[in-house]
Amino acid sequence: MVQLDLEKLNAEYAGKNPEDIIRFTVENIGIERIALASSLSIEDQVLTHILLKINPNARIFFLDTGRHFQKTYDLMEETMNRYRFRYEVYVPDSGELEEAVSKHGPNLFYKSVELRKKCCEIRKVNPLKRVLSTVDGWICGLRREQSVTRRDVNIFELDGNHSVYKINPLVFWSEKQVWDYIKEHNIPYNYLYDKGFPSIGCEPCTRAVLPGEDIRSGRWWWEDPDKKECGLHIRRGLNESIR
Repeated sequence: MVQLDLEKLNAEYAGKNPEDIIRFTVENIGIERIALASSLSIEDQVLTHILLKINPNARIFFLDTGRHFQKTYDLMEETMNRYRFRYEVYVPDSGELEEAVSKHGPNLFYKSVELRKKCCEIRKVNPLKRVLSTVDGWICGLRREQSVTRRDVNIFELDGNHSVYKINPLVFWSEKQVWDYIKEHNIPYNYLYDKGFPSIGCEPCTRAVLPGEDIRSGRWWWEDPDKKECGLHIRRGLNESIR
């Protein structure tokens, strides 16, 4: 795997646009060894537009938890038709899922934080491990503005959990900048955003938010906002050396 000077890169690319960041990533890590993680969010739609413009053969993957909104699946179809590509789709291990649901019920995520995290582990984290075992880096739509758990995110990071690089091209963008780009390029998006859903995950764990509420307050709304993450972006071991 190519060795990157993260401190130098973060300083150099802090003022550059996402296209420059993605182009550098593709050229230096390689199109076959980099993949974009898409949940069909507005951020991921922007990144999909940019990445496929740079290379139409880019890898873009979707973690199908089996509990997404139908509008998310509809947008998935629309996006593939628009850009003429196919997502790599990763699903939960059937044995793990069957055991958890049989033991705790289909709505286990409401019963305790521990069980909610277990559900996310089975439906998201473990499938993510499978795809990240095939790459040297992944591109994500994280922005510092999104939540308190993301305020220290950098453009270029080393994901010590998976021993791969993690690239966040939109880290300094505001929500307005994302929407401006969506509108300028007529990029398809999930119309649940128009109904008060600024952050969209699995249907049972997502609700609309009120005006003035934090944009991620509708995700796992029953939990402490300082701690709630699905496990995909836990920063444990981040920026440690790859061995």
